[in-house]
Amino acid sequence: MRIAYTVAMILPLKKTVARRPAAPREEAYAVGGRTLPLKVVEHPRATRLTLRFDSAAGGLRVTIPPGIRPSEVDRFLARHEGWITARLSKLPDRPKMRPGVKMPLKGVPHLVLHEPGRRGSVVREISAEGPRLIVHGERAHLPRRLSDLLKKEARAHIEPLAHRHASAIGGRIKAIRYKDTRSRWGSCTADGVLSFSWRIAMAPPAIIDYLVAHEVAHLAEMNHGPKFWKLCKELCPDTPKAKDWLKRNGAALQAIEFES
Repeated sequence: MRIAYTVAMILPLKKTVARRPAAPREEAYAVGGRTLPLKVVEHPRATRLTLRFDSAAGGLRVTIPPGIRPSEVDRFLARHEGWITARLSKLPDRPKMRPGVKMPLKGVPHLVLHEPGRRGSVVREISAEGPRLIVHGERAHLPRRLSDLLKKEARAHIEPLAHRHASAIGGRIKAIRYKDTRSRWGSCTADGVLSFSWRIAMAPPAIIDYLVAHEVAHLAEMNHGPKFWKLCKELCPDTPKAKDWLKRNGAALQAIEFES
């Protein structure tokens, strides 16, 4: 009797490589006579399209499942145009920086004045009427000179504080950058790059301190779990109050226009 043997070939299983989500798309969306910034973000666990209005940035964020085509996003936005228009009507005013308005600097309102006779610079002074910012040079450059002042103030306040906090938790900062990111106040990458919105220089010092503590805490905890918030409070005991202040007042600071 012949005994038959079956020989099975055992092949190594192919590794399933998870598809990396597509990079967020930054676009513009025209609605209600306005053009809004639009961010389309692909999320691997999303099962449907979701729309969020970012009042701080004055723009839209659409989260989509993998593989959704741009045309589907367009149809989705068209179906929700009424909702978007309604939210637009509730946006805070977008005051422009010009002579006669007051710009907060570290929480203190400063009256903006323009004196064109001297070379371009910004001079701070205290008068009987209160703090003032006197902007020299051409009128068209006034908004930019004020935004430059905020960048300088943000850098002077944030950098020593960030390094001090990082030293306290044994973290390493690779670089500190400043942007006009209206969708968020700050960020921290896995390799230690901290980014801050220079607009935070308009907020009171306690709020700036909280934001720095928040981003530095991410050097140790890249999440918003209990350990992260515990560390954040250790670096900034006023975290709950500062977080609430930024939630209530941040949109107004983000709404200020620094364009001529």
